[in-house]
Amino acid sequence: MQQTYRLVIDCPDQVGLVASVSQFLASHNASIVEASHHTDLQTGRFFMRHEIGADSLKLDHESFVEAFTPLASEYQMNWKFTASSKKQRVALLASLESHCLVDLLHRWHTGELHCDIPVIIGNHPQMKQFADWYKVPFHWVDFKALGKDAAFAQISTLLDEYKIDLTVLARFMQILPDSLCQQLAGKAINIHHSFLPSFAGAKPYQQAYDRGVKLIGATCHYVTKDLDEGPIIEQSVKRISHSDSAADMVRKGKDCEVTALAHGVRYHLEDRVIIHRNKTVVFA
Repeated sequence: MQQTYRLVIDCPDQVGLVASVSQFLASHNASIVEASHHTDLQTGRFFMRHEIGADSLKLDHESFVEAFTPLASEYQMNWKFTASSKKQRVALLASLESHCLVDLLHRWHTGELHCDIPVIIGNHPQMKQFADWYKVPFHWVDFKALGKDAAFAQISTLLDEYKIDLTVLARFMQILPDSLCQQLAGKAINIHHSFLPSFAGAKPYQQAYDRGVKLIGATCHYVTKDLDEGPIIEQSVKRISHSDSAADMVRKGKDCEVTALAHGVRYHLEDRVIIHRNKTVVFA
């Protein structure tokens, strides 16, 4: 796999912006292997992601950041410059449903997800069997014995101890407290088993059945203090019919859940997602 650097930018849209960035990159012999641009005409915001061949660049990471900073300041950029070789550390949180957890572990194990998974955290001990299979340390946080405040304090401590970059709620059926949501802002991803904004909250498949929908889906989104309302990264849908029961919807919906979550996590790991207000730009 070719090693690359990723330059990700969002800033006010301005004449000459792309030319200035391109000129800077060319002056340092950067070979662009992928380029994505988008302008939000409603907000006047510009978004850019360039993937650069690491071997082509005359500057190392630290030197690039130092040299690019004046240009970034001139154009009021939010920006980051990351190396594809650096693996993010991902924590997986799970409850009793195992399909999303196992799917992510399989994709990680086979190299589809370029990251490290140093810990799995569960609020049910049954999840340990899957952690053991993939040889990942497992921590059971007993919410009933500890109470929610102490349980989430323990989870927060574990995330710090394992130096976690991204927290993934793989059907973790606990609502994160506001303080933890703020701590993990832009660094925590959830899968909701509904095509949001329809059927937020509990038992969405039953809600969908009661409403007689013809499409069900799943939504991968960032976690915020507002339940199931964070910026959406990816969604997947499946057609159903009047003959499908609520249980059929649950079964079929699992396919949507694993697909949407896997894609959303991969987009985040590859720096393809830019959050702007309560929306995302995804250069998939």
